[in-house]
Amino acid sequence: MSNPIREAEQKQKKRESRRAVISSYLGSTVEYYDFLLYGSAASLVFPALFFSDLDPGLGIILSFLTLATGYIARPIGGLLFGHFGDKYGRKQILFVTLMVMGLVSILIGMLPTYESIGIAAPIALLVLRVLQGLAVGGEWAGATLMAMEHSSKKSKGLGASIAVSGGPSGAVLATLVLGGFSLMPEEAFMDWGWRVPFLLSALLVIIGLYMRHRVTESPDFEAAKAKQEQEEAHTGVPLVELFRTSSKEIGLGTLSGIAPLFIQSLLATFALTYAVSIGHSRSDALLMLTIANTLHIFTIPLMAAVSDRYGRRPVMLTGTVVGMILIWPMFSLTSHGSPWMMLLGFIIGNPIIQAVMYGPMGAFISEKFTTRTRYTGLSLTYQLTSLIGAGFTPIIAQALLNQAGGGTNTQYIAALFCVLCAVTAFGVYKSKETALVKVEEKANTAPVMGK
Repeated sequence: MSNPIREAEQKQKKRESRRAVISSYLGSTVEYYDFLLYGSAASLVFPALFFSDLDPGLGIILSFLTLATGYIARPIGGLLFGHFGDKYGRKQILFVTLMVMGLVSILIGMLPTYESIGIAAPIALLVLRVLQGLAVGGEWAGATLMAMEHSSKKSKGLGASIAVSGGPSGAVLATLVLGGFSLMPEEAFMDWGWRVPFLLSALLVIIGLYMRHRVTESPDFEAAKAKQEQEEAHTGVPLVELFRTSSKEIGLGTLSGIAPLFIQSLLATFALTYAVSIGHSRSDALLMLTIANTLHIFTIPLMAAVSDRYGRRPVMLTGTVVGMILIWPMFSLTSHGSPWMMLLGFIIGNPIIQAVMYGPMGAFISEKFTTRTRYTGLSLTYQLTSLIGAGFTPIIAQALLNQAGGGTNTQYIAALFCVLCAVTAFGVYKSKETALVKVEEKANTAPVMGK
């Protein structure tokens, strides 16, 4: 006999779950639109506008260094926002990260160039990039947790991955918008056209904030908070509790994400500069990368769904082997003179190699930590692996290319990626399987949340 009250509760729970997943996806899309728009501009625009007094090669390197500072700031942002997210809730923090990110992008779009204000221009750009990195440091983990903690036990990997797929969605949006404006006459684009995509961030932020306003707080967080209050647990600091109980998990989780984040950064930034340097047009490179990233949106959840059924470790370990094998044809195709061969190379890179490792990663790292320290743990771990795996990728790749003789000599970069795949495989292999395993509290005392 059916129970109307129970059925109504189940329907409401499903609605909340869908709303949380969609809002996390949209919020992450907005965040990564802003963040990756900067990456594209750092390759194509900023060297000429903010480092115009320098040799073009040095200008590109310094532009990529400002890109790297955002990655350096991300672990700090992860600790800061993770602490408050574990103590006061996920929802409030996600409002803050989104607003900061949007404001920074608007200010970048209004920033005078070196020709107008001299050295103050690159300094201001650097400061804004650091603020952007701080916000992203708290965003990724918060959005992933809101989606995962609202999802059922059997689909937590899928739920987390839909939020994660906001990354390539934001990349698609950023490259489409920037690519569209790059079709303008060169002088007009470099004068004001590049600014419009940054200013459009204001509209996206409004949409993202509206969606997040409609989402309820994470049920896992509310349950853990109620349990601690009932047990009258003493007040503590999430970061201290995290290191006391989960230092090994932080280390292994960090190793597990290095290879997928390296290739993600490689294709988001260095690939554009590289493609133009070997003769492809800027518009062709942006278009082909956009097509590949569109496929990437769907392959990330697909790999996560596979990990829900067969386990995170088998899928991610398979990804490391696939990466070691396919990185060589990826570079060969990307280096081809035909734009369509370049597209095949990009497809091998993100929708295939990166997705197999990255799809399960949000749930894989999240499930290493208890609810009481999960935001801090996921933020710190992911941002550390972002810094190591992605922060200096464009600079390292450019240096390796130069060392190999320039042109299409990418063999050193491919070899480095194989080494990083081995590092990732070690981190995954040494970790425990987390799919379909109920996360138990690791300690009787933990920081009280909401106090």
